[in-house]
Amino acid sequence: MRVMLFSDFDARGYRTVDVRSGYGEWVRTYERSVEDVMDIGLLDRLTEPSWDRARRVADLACGTGRTGAWLRERGAAAVDGVDLTPEMLDRARVRGAHDYLGEADVRDTGLAGGAYDLVVASLVDEHLADLSPLYREAWRLAASGGVFVLVGYHPHFIMHAGMPTHYTPPDGEPTAISTTVHLISDHVTAALAAGWQLAEMREGVIDEQWLAVKPQWKRFRHHPISVATVWRKP
Repeated sequence: MRVMLFSDFDARGYRTVDVRSGYGEWVRTYERSVEDVMDIGLLDRLTEPSWDRARRVADLACGTGRTGAWLRERGAAAVDGVDLTPEMLDRARVRGAHDYLGEADVRDTGLAGGAYDLVVASLVDEHLADLSPLYREAWRLAASGGVFVLVGYHPHFIMHAGMPTHYTPPDGEPTAISTTVHLISDHVTAALAAGWQLAEMREGVIDEQWLAVKPQWKRFRHHPISVATVWRKP
């Protein structure tokens, strides 16, 4: 699998920080920066899984608890979350959507194996140099017949726009968080190697809903920006 360096596409030249440092600082404005149309809107379009039938969910890279709260609203019975950033977990605890929250890497969560009928990971894969450990860990967590749902930035958008995951800290200097470009075929290769079967895939594009919140992105109209995949464990 060829590694795609973001530096080959970078059109911004922002200073770059590691994931823990970046999200630890971004947490103050994160909720005002990330638009639901990016990830939550795409989850809403999936025809499976049946969210309200999820008895126990593992929410990987749970962040401030946005996804966990959405899962609860859709009827998920119990949600356990892990995240690498303590400051994000603090916000998630205040939100109160999770039954358990722990500080851990998505590639080694420490959660119980085979205990979850649904595993979810949102907006994290671009921060991983190698996708295989994520898919293997999701497989370990999932019960037989379980589902893994992953939603993230579309590689086309990262490459075409040359835009990394970034935020603006108090000093006003835009700052990027370490970003890696993964082709969709990289995801398929890693998932199949871990044993997953593809059940569904949806791509989100810059449309009128997007332009309502990002009118400056008219030049990106009709370009794909996010992608969601649903994987089933036989």
